[in-house]
Amino acid sequence: MYLTEYLRSRHVWFKPLPHAPASSAERLASRLHVSGRAVAKAVLVRVGVEDWLAVLPATSRIDVARLAEALLRDPSEVRLATIDEVVRRFPNCEPGALPPFGRMYGITTVLDASLALQPEIAFAGHTRHESLRMRFADFEAVEAPLRADFAVPIAPAFASSPRRTG
Repeated sequence: MYLTEYLRSRHVWFKPLPHAPASSAERLASRLHVSGRAVAKAVLVRVGVEDWLAVLPATSRIDVARLAEALLRDPSEVRLATIDEVVRRFPNCEPGALPPFGRMYGITTVLDASLALQPEIAFAGHTRHESLRMRFADFEAVEAPLRADFAVPIAPAFASSPRRTG
């Protein structure tokens, strides 16, 4: 089942957003002309022998130690999935275009609480050239994710560069 069918079957409003291919969630935000804080990226995480889908803002990255703490697991048990694991688990998705709906795939979803501050979120819809937008409240009602604080801001590339003077 594709995401649009899944959402229609749950009677929630969403808007398809076609765009030029985006290779990252941050680029997706740029293509859609929205704040990266309102773009939800989904990351497959291995927790012991289980798969979890971590959903966080495009402007953030996963702090594995904080995620492990939220899931009551030892940090050594938590890691990002490999590309091969992602492809096997999400066969109908392009790599880098996972939708934030783990339930569709029998996976528990953990959501960084900062996304709940957004009235609407945008996210990949299986491909790198189409995204969807929906109300956050509808996303939460359909997905029923576990909420936790595990995301930290991505440092800008220039943050560690020496300053040029004169």
